[in-house]
Amino acid sequence: MKMRASRLATTGLCALLVALNLGTAWAGEVQVAVAANFTAPIQAIAKDFEQDTGHKLVSSFGATGQFYTQIKNGAPFEVFLAADDTTPAKLEAEGDTVKGSRFTYAIGTLALWSAKEGYVDAKGQVLKDNQYQHLAIANPKAAPYGLAATQVLDKLKLTEATKAKLVEGQNITQTFQFASTGNAELGFVALSQIYKDGKVTSGSAWIVPAELHDPIKQDAVILDKGKDNPAAKALVDYLKGPKATAIIKSYGYEL
Repeated sequence: MKMRASRLATTGLCALLVALNLGTAWAGEVQVAVAANFTAPIQAIAKDFEQDTGHKLVSSFGATGQFYTQIKNGAPFEVFLAADDTTPAKLEAEGDTVKGSRFTYAIGTLALWSAKEGYVDAKGQVLKDNQYQHLAIANPKAAPYGLAATQVLDKLKLTEATKAKLVEGQNITQTFQFASTGNAELGFVALSQIYKDGKVTSGSAWIVPAELHDPIKQDAVILDKGKDNPAAKALVDYLKGPKATAIIKSYGYEL
């Protein structure tokens, strides 16, 4: 009986080691280009993704337009999480993506924000009052949130009044930094940068009504370099699942 128990224990240990080795063999790594507005959500998603799948997510953050240029120049990205739907669609039309992999993973929300408590009112009247010196926005040619900000100013007929006050960030992260450090009293930022679990986490903000700008539909796509990487497909599938979508919603995005 002791001999039999010993053999069973040895067999069980071997099976465990084989399973662990297979798990290591199956685990992969995926290189992801992530729009700057989605930094906090993808970092939260990455923890669950790596724990649940064994795959490692390696993220680079920046402006969608800049990523387009990098991808066209051969950057090693395998999945692209853009801040719009037009750039992934363009890459798709140009044959740089895996057909059928593109989908909308989030719909973004723009916010007018100040690091000062009580500075921004709930209706954004502070923008029209025009008593500030600097207004930060992201580069509208590279960052969809920057383009949305210019559309808001145009709709409110404030384009000319604010032109000399604009401080332009390369992406939405730099724009947020301008406002958070006080270099600009106000900044048009992504709601996800200042919002968590149903409330603004710091400063004061006006959540810009969606009708003041074009919808910020954010699409994800598997790039051609990721077509043979199981980790790339696993990430795209994971973004559609309940854990990821719950995190995305918690940062103020619509789905």
